[in-house]
Amino acid sequence: MPCFQALEPVTSYGIMRGMTQTRTHSSDLKDHTQAVRRVMWIVLILNVVVAAAKLITGILTGAVAMIADGFHSSMDASSNVVGLVGIQMAAQPPDDDHPYGHRRFETLATLAIGGLLLVAAWEILQTMLDRLLQGGAPEVMDVSFVIMVATMVINGFVTIYERRRGHALKSDLLLADASHTASDMFVSLSVLISLGAARLGFEWADIAVALLIVVVIGRLGLRIISQTGNTLADHQTLDPKEIETLLQDVPGLEETTRIRSRGPADAVHVDIDTRVKPAVTTDHAYAIAKAIKERVRTAHPEVEEVQVHFAPQRGMATDYTLEARAAADELGLAVHEVVSVPTRDGIALEMHVEVKPGLTLGQAHSQVSELERSLKARLPKVSEVLSHIEPINEHSAPTTQTQIALELRDQALAIANRLYPDAQWHHAMVRLALGGYALMMHCYLPASVSVEDAHATAEHVETCIRNEVALIQRVTIHTEPPHEPV
Repeated sequence: MPCFQALEPVTSYGIMRGMTQTRTHSSDLKDHTQAVRRVMWIVLILNVVVAAAKLITGILTGAVAMIADGFHSSMDASSNVVGLVGIQMAAQPPDDDHPYGHRRFETLATLAIGGLLLVAAWEILQTMLDRLLQGGAPEVMDVSFVIMVATMVINGFVTIYERRRGHALKSDLLLADASHTASDMFVSLSVLISLGAARLGFEWADIAVALLIVVVIGRLGLRIISQTGNTLADHQTLDPKEIETLLQDVPGLEETTRIRSRGPADAVHVDIDTRVKPAVTTDHAYAIAKAIKERVRTAHPEVEEVQVHFAPQRGMATDYTLEARAAADELGLAVHEVVSVPTRDGIALEMHVEVKPGLTLGQAHSQVSELERSLKARLPKVSEVLSHIEPINEHSAPTTQTQIALELRDQALAIANRLYPDAQWHHAMVRLALGGYALMMHCYLPASVSVEDAHATAEHVETCIRNEVALIQRVTIHTEPPHEPV
């Protein structure tokens, strides 16, 4: 998906929840759905009891306000049923017709709750108008007061329970339904007042309270419809400026150009458009995307997916090390200790080129010559390329134990431990290299981690060390599983 109008290459990385969380996403969603459904069933049973008690008593006594309150409570029960259907549909895994899943069905169920509230308001208004046209007065009985107090206690419990679970599960559906139920507390209190006033001879209080209930229900319905409408219309969920600040010092990231977010509170999707140096390799870009994802998910655990789009940053000073690595990657080679030297004719590049062991000198020279031609073609300022051919993983320079080398080693270990404190970094060694120093270090990662994820971890640490410690020109990280006890 192109991120910019200009015709330039774009790379996208979709990051889902972490190294192993992609595989457990469906089970997490199932657990979340079961928890929400359990709450809805408990609330449904209690709401049916409350609604039946109010409606039966209101009809028998002719109290319009109590009948209106009964309708209000019946809408609570109806919304529970709608919610149960909605979350059942939302729990279905992605399919060919719904590649992003079915979570929007839960949002639609929340929208339906708002619509049911408006229907309830209209029904109450009609009952109130019939009383005004036909006349009559409610029969106030002691049992009416008992029923109202008892249902208020039940509604209080339901509201507190459902709201707490809604916040814990980050469920818009439970929070909307809790707001719906909470309005019963105010409405029931008003009904109690109207019953007391009617017993004292103020018959108009019954109609007045019924009108007040209509206003309360109508406002609540409109508010829920507005909130769910924003979700369906992909209203911005997270603050783009806050996310931009969060990412401003990610190593290798040059610029964040656009940040978008959408979705319900418990399943936010984020799209981030960025610019990086043109010569950034695929491995380096993956490490940058992984760092972006980790920061966003740490600050906002409710984020379900982070999609990162890369485009080259034009007009920047040439990074000859990155350019050399990119050109070598295209030819299946590796380079390190790249040094650019200004000359009278332009720029001379010196570098070590790693080739596969077992090649003849003629074969290796042919591959390296192709790399040199590629670099001169992509970098017009480069007039000369001096390559030192060596087999992969062979480093002849001795380990250096000078004070500055030890300080560089300690700085690198501090960075690695800051990024991945559980990796048990060890055997860090520093040696002299062309134009600076080279670092080699080891770490332990769980045996179950994939090779791709282990490589991404190493690449992330290498990038951060090179960016933060200028004298270290090359970083080699050996990842291995912890040794099993004998």
